[in-house]
Amino acid sequence: MARHPQPRRITLGGREAVALTVEEYEQLIASRRQIGGQSARVRVLGQQARRTEQLLRALETLVAEPPERCRAHPDRACAGDAMTQTDTDPGCLRCAVADLLRRHRDTAS
Repeated sequence: MARHPQPRRITLGGREAVALTVEEYEQLIASRRQIGGQSARVRVLGQQARRTEQLLRALETLVAEPPERCRAHPDRACAGDAMTQTDTDPGCLRCAVADLLRRHRDTAS
């Protein structure tokens, strides 16, 4: 296991301080920049994940309570209530979206 060098402690004007070489200081600054950039990326990814989750919830709400009849299925209710996955019509957008959300939820759990 690699040992990390301990900083050199000095007393300057009655206060304890740490002395770094120019190279160590530059490495420290570079590390801080990298961490700052990573933090910004993580923050953006978190925001995107929250927006995506909101979109999925809105889509799920939209397809969870379909109209009594859809154009693709005038004789029965559209994907949702009594239909199984095999009943869904890939030509019906509502059915396709409902099926997509169902598959996504199944793989995410």
